[in-house]
Amino acid sequence: MLIGRDLERRRLLETKKSDKSEFVAVFGRRRIGKTFLVHETFGNSFSFVHTGLAREGMRKQLAEFRYSLEQFFGVRRKTFGDWSGAFHALQESLEGLPSGKKVVFIDEMPWMDTPRSGFVSALEHFWNGWACFRKDIILIVCGSATSWIISKVINDHGGLHNRVTMRMPLRPFTLSQCEEMVKKRGLRLDRRQILEGYMAMGGVPFYWDRIRKGESMAQSMDRLFVAKDAEFSGEFDRLYASLFKNPGIHVGIVTALADRMCGKTRRELLADLKAEDNGAFSKALLELEECGFIERSNLPGRIRRDSLYRLVDNYSLFYFKFIRGTASRSSDHWQRMATSQTGRIWCGLAFERVCMAHIDQVKKALGISGVMSEVYAWRHKSGSDDDRGAQIDLIIDRKDGVANICEVKYSAGKFVISGEYAENLARKIEAFSQSQHFGKSVFLTMITPCGVKENEHSGVVQSEVTLDDLFAR
Repeated sequence: MLIGRDLERRRLLETKKSDKSEFVAVFGRRRIGKTFLVHETFGNSFSFVHTGLAREGMRKQLAEFRYSLEQFFGVRRKTFGDWSGAFHALQESLEGLPSGKKVVFIDEMPWMDTPRSGFVSALEHFWNGWACFRKDIILIVCGSATSWIISKVINDHGGLHNRVTMRMPLRPFTLSQCEEMVKKRGLRLDRRQILEGYMAMGGVPFYWDRIRKGESMAQSMDRLFVAKDAEFSGEFDRLYASLFKNPGIHVGIVTALADRMCGKTRRELLADLKAEDNGAFSKALLELEECGFIERSNLPGRIRRDSLYRLVDNYSLFYFKFIRGTASRSSDHWQRMATSQTGRIWCGLAFERVCMAHIDQVKKALGISGVMSEVYAWRHKSGSDDDRGAQIDLIIDRKDGVANICEVKYSAGKFVISGEYAENLARKIEAFSQSQHFGKSVFLTMITPCGVKENEHSGVVQSEVTLDDLFAR
C-alpha cells in the first residue's frame, strides 16, 4: 500500500502522457522507498525491469542482465561480452514490442557500473543514440548509491549531461505521513508517541513499517535500534556505505556536525577534519545535502562559504548520542534513557530538528504560507566580557518586512516563560536586530508541543505553533 507519495506518483504517471521519451532518476537515502514507489506506481505495466547485483563483477552483472531480458521477452540470448551488446539487445527487444509507452526500470544501477566495464558509455549510447529520438520510452533509473546517481547521471559532464528529464529525490515522510502510516497499520500510537519516534528515526518509511502492534514507541526503539542485539544493529555503517562509494569523508562531516546543533561553517568543518579545501570536499557536502542528511543555511549578506551546515538526519543524531560507543546496552536501554536528564536534553534538541523539517507547516500555522521568505539559523559570537553572545536556531526572514524569531521548546505540558527566560529572549532579539540592520519588525514565535501558559511574561510572544500544527498536511 503506497502512502504519502501522491505527488511523486502523479509525476511518474505524467510521463505516460508525454509526447517525448522520458529519462527519470529516482534517488534518496537507503530504506526511503524508491523501488516500492516505482513498482506501486506502474504495477504490471513494465516493459522491462532489471536490478543490479551488489558486490558482483562485470561478468555476473551481464549474465543477470541477459537473464532479465530472457524473462521479459522470452527469447534466448547468447552471453554478452560487454555492456554495448547488452544495451543493443535491450533496444532490439523494445523495438519488437507493440506501439505505446514502454516503461524500462533499472534498479540499483550503480552496482552495475563495475570498474572498467564501460557501463556508463553504453548507457549514454542507448539513450543518446536511440531512446531520446523516440517518443515512447520511459527510462527510470534508481539506486541507493546516491553519489553515483548524482555524479554519473544527474550532474554528468559527458554524454548524459542534461539528459535526465525528471529528477525525483525522495525525502523522508512528514509527521502527517507517518501518522497516516501508523493509522493504516492499525497501530494505536498518539501524536506524542509518533513525535518521539520521529525525533529518533525521522520519516524513513521502512523503519516505521517495523513497529509492532502493542509496543510503545520506546519499546520499538529498543528492539529496532538501541538494544545490543537490535534488528538494525550496524545500520549506521550500512547506511552510509550504501549511499556513498567512499563514505569516509561523508561520515567525517556528519560526525563533526553532530556535536553542534546550530551548525558549522565550511571553514570550521575543514579545520575540525584537517581536510583539504578541494573539489572532493565540496562534492561530499553536496551529496550529503542532496540526500537530506545535512542542511545549508545562507545568512543574509554573507558569501556562500560562510553558510552554516547542520546535521538534520534524525537517525544519525540519535545514533551518535545513544548508540555509538555504548557497548553494554540492555533490552530496555532507551526506555530508561528516555526519562533521564540526558534523554530530556536530547528531546529538546531533537524537537528543534523536527520543527526545522516542518517549516512549511510552521508557516501555514502562522498564516504566511504565501509570503516569500528565507529560513536560516543565526549565531552571534561574544565580542567582550559583557557580551555573552546569542544563538537563534530558526529564523523566518520574510519579504513583507517582518522576521519571525522562532523559539523551540519541548515540554510535557504548557511551557512556562519565567522572568529570567523572558530577559534572555529580549537579549537575543536585541542582538539579532542590531546585527542585521535591516529595519524589519521582529516577531517572537514560540513553537511548543502544548502551547505557552499565560502569565506576566507570556505577553512577549506574538504567535504560537503547537504539535498539532506540525501534523498539518
